[in-house]
Amino acid sequence: MSRTIDAVVSPTQTNTIPADISGQMLDLDEDDDLEVFSKDSTLADGNMFNASMQTSPGSMVNQCKFEEDEEGDSKDIFITVDNPESHVTAIETFITYRVLTKTTRSEFDNSEYEVRRRYQDFLWLKGKLEEAHSTLIVHPLPEKFVVKGMVERFNGDFIATRRKALHKFLNRIADHPILSCSEDFKVFLSAQAWELTTYKKQGPGFLSRMGETVRAVANSVRGVKNRPEEFTAIQEYVEDFSNKISSLDKVTQRIVKEQKEYLEELKEYGPTYTLWSGSEEELAEQLKGVAGCIERCCKETEEQVGHLSDTLVPVLHEYVLCAETLKAVLRRRDNIQAEFEAKNETLATKKVDRDALKEEIDKLEDRVEWANNALKGDWGRWQRSMRGDLKSAFFSTAEKNVDYYEKCLAVWETFLLSQRTEPSEETDRDNTP
Repeated sequence: MSRTIDAVVSPTQTNTIPADISGQMLDLDEDDDLEVFSKDSTLADGNMFNASMQTSPGSMVNQCKFEEDEEGDSKDIFITVDNPESHVTAIETFITYRVLTKTTRSEFDNSEYEVRRRYQDFLWLKGKLEEAHSTLIVHPLPEKFVVKGMVERFNGDFIATRRKALHKFLNRIADHPILSCSEDFKVFLSAQAWELTTYKKQGPGFLSRMGETVRAVANSVRGVKNRPEEFTAIQEYVEDFSNKISSLDKVTQRIVKEQKEYLEELKEYGPTYTLWSGSEEELAEQLKGVAGCIERCCKETEEQVGHLSDTLVPVLHEYVLCAETLKAVLRRRDNIQAEFEAKNETLATKKVDRDALKEEIDKLEDRVEWANNALKGDWGRWQRSMRGDLKSAFFSTAEKNVDYYEKCLAVWETFLLSQRTEPSEETDRDNTP
């Protein structure tokens, strides 16, 4: 079943790391298969809840997931990225991933596909989508660097994190009404490795790409004189959003770092009480009890820190990258309008072939209109997705915090109850010779 496209189609169909640890960054551009990205997070629609619903954190998270399941009923393409494999050659080591696709779309020859892709292939796909649809919002890819102390080269955690990020990237494209219909996306999902390599060579040559880059730079330098107010408002929102989400990302990562340090101290704290109990007979029971409480709280703390690292941190950092993507999209929209304005000025001030230039201006005017409509449509879609993702992450974090503090409270309350004695027992103990 082919998806209905309810948005504007292009008139020319062509195929920040936290500042406090930036000094620890290890640049590995020579290996495009190395990158760090936030771990996957559940996409949820963030609708308001009615008064009759339960309001516990768990019920709110479940409601978000229920709404997501309802939306998933209309999907006609399902993608899974899994089974990473390491490949070692004479000149490089890289990871490939299995990409499984199941679809009912008529434009595909088969209903199921299985291919293997490496990071460079994902990067190529992102570039082709942005080239063909310059003002649509393409979900960001993992970054191509490694931060010292966070991951090791090709270790299990790193590969798992990367796989989740690539899985989310493809599924965000699959959910998009325009990007998912791209021929490049179809080839990426269905072509075998050698076929994809051949297909890539059909793109524009180096000189053509260089010309586009030069024009983009010239338009950027020239600037836009009459940007529509709605895009100025979007730009201001994105700048403000970027500042806030970046601050949250940095602070949250610092908190996680400090909590991990606290956890290491806590692991040494309990054994100290146990050791002390061996030389303090009168306090032995209490010391061992405190040691047991600390040990149980230590386990809960470890789980809570892990949940924070896997749930909130990834989503915040993902939207730091999204903010940069939005800035790039807005710049591309401005460049299109700047080129249109420059041609109009040329037509008004210089003696040129007016008929040829007028035809070119008409095409540019259509391109500006398409760019504006595409961005306006995608902007609303992106906001809904962003709010749903952040609400889901906040709810899940709140639920885990409540669970964590309740369990730790129960541990210490149990200890206090175990130490309580009846007044008669206290008297008898005091009167014992």
